[in-house]
Amino acid sequence: MTIVDTQELVEAANRQSIRTPIADVAYYLQDVLGRQLVAYITGVETTKTVSRWASGEVDKPRLEHEKRLRIAYEITFLLTAFDTPRVVKAWFIGLNPQLGDRAPAELIGKASDDTELKEAVAAARAFIAGG
Repeated sequence: MTIVDTQELVEAANRQSIRTPIADVAYYLQDVLGRQLVAYITGVETTKTVSRWASGEVDKPRLEHEKRLRIAYEITFLLTAFDTPRVVKAWFIGLNPQLGDRAPAELIGKASDDTELKEAVAAARAFIAGG
């Protein structure tokens, strides 16, 4: 993939994360990452909440949960264009040197502001740029 193609994919992932209904976002994430990891990333206490989002039973999560869902979706959408779901899940839970040896899932799940969310997206973009 060329740099232009990569930039187009980055932009497409961002657009997709904005336009996709929250139930579809949650369903996709639980399919690729698993409910337990999605619950951790979003900061909810139970996997049941993730299931309720994915089924559409709850279609308006709290703002902080929705932000984390959409960031995780954008990253997952982007990374699965380059690698397998198994590798994407490993990326989320593995220590990342670009993030000060923190796992992206931890950074997103415990983000106190948008800066940390942006750092996770930047780390995903760096991962695909590095091959």
